[in-house]
Amino acid sequence: MKKNTLLLLALLLSVGIILAACGGATNEENKEEDNGDSASQTEEGSTEYKVAMVTDEGGVDDKSFNQSAWEGIKAWGETNGLSKGEGFDYAQSNATADYMPNIARFVRDEYDLVFGIGFKLKEDLQTSAGQYPDTNFAIVDEVVDAPNAASITFKEHQGSFLAGVAAAMKTKTEKLGFVGGIKSPLISKFEAGFIAGAKSVNPDIEVEVIYAESFTDPAKGKIIATTMYDNGVDVIYHASGGTGNGVFNQAKDIKQNDPEREIWVIGVDRDQYEEGQIGENNITLTSMVKRVDVAVQDVINRGMNGEFPAGEIIEYGIEENAISIAETNAEAMTEDIIAGVQEWEEKILNGDVVVPQTEEELESFVDSL
Repeated sequence: MKKNTLLLLALLLSVGIILAACGGATNEENKEEDNGDSASQTEEGSTEYKVAMVTDEGGVDDKSFNQSAWEGIKAWGETNGLSKGEGFDYAQSNATADYMPNIARFVRDEYDLVFGIGFKLKEDLQTSAGQYPDTNFAIVDEVVDAPNAASITFKEHQGSFLAGVAAAMKTKTEKLGFVGGIKSPLISKFEAGFIAGAKSVNPDIEVEVIYAESFTDPAKGKIIATTMYDNGVDVIYHASGGTGNGVFNQAKDIKQNDPEREIWVIGVDRDQYEEGQIGENNITLTSMVKRVDVAVQDVINRGMNGEFPAGEIIEYGIEENAISIAETNAEAMTEDIIAGVQEWEEKILNGDVVVPQTEEELESFVDSL
């Protein structure tokens, strides 16, 4: 009897051990399944979409459209939990010879979308789009013809027209200046719009136009600004990238030596209010803000959602909230100037004013005033 009792206890102990083992295995399996679900959710909550941009010689801190484009890409990356080099990146081009190697590096690193910033990258981006059909490309401020590339353009002439209105309402000498970077159809849009806006307010206003033939020569910009201010110009609008830094420097030098003199600079592409600060004064009247950051993020999000605008030309203007006039300098942009700008903006939106984009269109526009 005692022998049978011991045998029964042994059997019960064996069953308990087996059940415990089975229970442990079940818990481990559940744990592994939970980990698998969590990993899947983490992966679904992030994006594997990778974006990069190649600058022109102006560089990523040009206080102009390279910088604005990079700010847009960074904002998109941070929103999606990414970091520089891990999901988004840029390559600095110090010369035109850097364009193609920079583009090729991002293709090799399997970036989904590669931006070329500026019209000077057109040829290399066009070639790259043909060589790498599985990569999407986009160019800012130019048009390329490829089934895997998008062309991002802006209605700069609209914003430049409004800048011209503000300048015409601000000037005391009735002499304005326009400093362009490299003479091209793109910069001609800035020039034509600015002159048209100024002469719409006052047909007798004079506008001196000089091209620096460079977007990266502040010294040349300073020399041009010196000449214009010496000629009685009191408001200069620049569309010259880094060259425009020289325009700001000269205006600040004059203001520092003669605080009572009223001279102004109109910035471009992004709000350049900070560039105009000199002591307690600020010589930035306003800036023609081109929201490259907004456009870049729009194209990225379309691509990430499987709706990349391949082969399309996308134009952003006042209607898309991508072109505007800065009102940061409240002392300079008085209520009457802002009201005047808004009045002309409505005329553009309503179609009552068709802003010229070329020299020929400008000539016809001015003749009709």
